[in-house]
Amino acid sequence: MTSELTRIRLDLVDDPANAWATELGYQPVYQAAATARIAIIGQAPGKRAQQSGVPFDDPSGVKLREWLGVTDEQFYDPRLFAILPMDFYYPGKATNGDLPPRPDFAEKWHPKILAELTDIRLTLLIGSYSQKRYLKGRMKPSLTETVRSYQDYLPEIMPLVHPSPMNFRWQSRNPWFASEVVPVLRDMVAKALSPP
Repeated sequence: MTSELTRIRLDLVDDPANAWATELGYQPVYQAAATARIAIIGQAPGKRAQQSGVPFDDPSGVKLREWLGVTDEQFYDPRLFAILPMDFYYPGKATNGDLPPRPDFAEKWHPKILAELTDIRLTLLIGSYSQKRYLKGRMKPSLTETVRSYQDYLPEIMPLVHPSPMNFRWQSRNPWFASEVVPVLRDMVAKALSPP
């Protein structure tokens, strides 16, 4: 981590808006290095990831690494992958699933971190929160249509559905994702990770 990225992390932890998380003993869950080639922008860490301090430390992460065609070692190498959720802290439990990420968190912290990541070749937008922020007016009417129209955003961006096991119904209703999108995703990831 560069000294600037280290300073940003310290500022983030010291931000009064994150004092509640510090009081709970939480550390921000993300990874970034100046040499990262792929940025993964997800939702927010789940409870298990927050406890371990490791992004995607759950069945969703296993599925995501399978989609990407990478090893655990590659995925957790910040020199290859920057993992920047829309909020770096577990937001708590909702009636169904987890609460959404705080709407102002990514707006405040992502630009500072991404400004230091000068070698990003591919950005993966996982789920509707990241797609709404980073695609803005370019989104389709639904997440499904946005993901199905992934070619409209290549080669810099690829929108994806969340790899959560809770999405098994979506995946069974949309078999084109596994047959059409995942092979292209793996190819894009391999190209982004290959030497220049």
